[in-house]
Amino acid sequence: MMTSRERLMATLRGEAVDRPAVNFYEIGGFQIDPSDPDEFNVYNDPSWRPLLQLAEEQTDLIRMRSPVRSNSHKVEMTHDKTDSANYRDEFFKTEEYMENGSRFKRVTLKIGNKTMTSLTRRSPKIDTVWTIEHLLKSIDDLKAYLELPDEVFTEQVDITDLVEEDKKHGDRGIVMVDTEDPICSAASLFSMEDFTVIAMTEQKLFHRLLEKLSRHIYCRTEKTAKEFGGHLWRIYGPEYATEPYLPPNLFKEYVVRYTGSMVQTIQKYGGFARIHCHGRVRAVLDYIVKMGATAIDPVEPPPHGDVELDYVRNKYGRDLVLFGNLEVADIENMEPTEFEKVVGKTLEDGTSGEGKGFVLMPSSAPNGRKITQRTMANYETMVRLATDFKL
Repeated sequence: MMTSRERLMATLRGEAVDRPAVNFYEIGGFQIDPSDPDEFNVYNDPSWRPLLQLAEEQTDLIRMRSPVRSNSHKVEMTHDKTDSANYRDEFFKTEEYMENGSRFKRVTLKIGNKTMTSLTRRSPKIDTVWTIEHLLKSIDDLKAYLELPDEVFTEQVDITDLVEEDKKHGDRGIVMVDTEDPICSAASLFSMEDFTVIAMTEQKLFHRLLEKLSRHIYCRTEKTAKEFGGHLWRIYGPEYATEPYLPPNLFKEYVVRYTGSMVQTIQKYGGFARIHCHGRVRAVLDYIVKMGATAIDPVEPPPHGDVELDYVRNKYGRDLVLFGNLEVADIENMEPTEFEKVVGKTLEDGTSGEGKGFVLMPSSAPNGRKITQRTMANYETMVRLATDFKL
């Protein structure tokens, strides 16, 4: 029997495995502390303990980690500033406050004679941050944002935690570098409505934004890929350029052109680039393959996506390792007897014919405070069927 690390690495290399890997995505992936009493930590509810334990003990773990430190915007200044000055604070001000039991964060950007603000809200009941107000709301806002000095985006990249986590993890699985791409950074500055209109009608201006935001992302990618070579990466953001938001030709312009450079850098140092792309991917799968990506997730079936797993496996399985394609909504809502049929079909479709490899994985994870018995039973079904599956 292979260890989880051996199974996952063989899957990424397109080699034979003893059985399909099974992974719970964010559960066992993100850093979660169920003992943290913070009222905003939904995972300290006792109902989460059995699920977290199941992930730790019986799944093929993929730890999701970033090489960027939280104080990454501190840079050395040469004019009337101390070495610890935060250059970003010359332009951005952040205010956090509580209101009606929720935590709010307001960011104010002042550049020239323009002032822009964003506002987010976090509820203690759900592990989700809602953006109530986006920072950029017009073309004039975008033009002002483009005037920010590149030093504002300077990061402190350090792979020490990645290396230590990899050693600590041992044979239980692998560490995956987690990073956004330029279009993710750019699109999240706007509401979806404003983003799609500007990306469609102001393409030269949007390219300028992508070029600006790509600089620090490329530096981060190069340093991390070189110093932490041979590992899996998850690149999230390409879904912003899929239908129905943008047509496929703009996926080529905004993703292949910029995210493709990240893929090349990662794989230059022996790493594996996994493209995270929810929704309708049928029209852009050829582009993802041409970028040279190793893998894709979560390969969502209709109605959430527009491709069935067997179609992707048959047409692209020789090029891409497939991660998916179970919907978290089914895990939470489907009766266990019906969900067992879905998992069985997913395993059959994901491993049929010839292909690089398949990892059974949901599209996301629950983010509420309570894990129901139904949800727990369905996660147990994933482990049981994957463990017993014969290739």
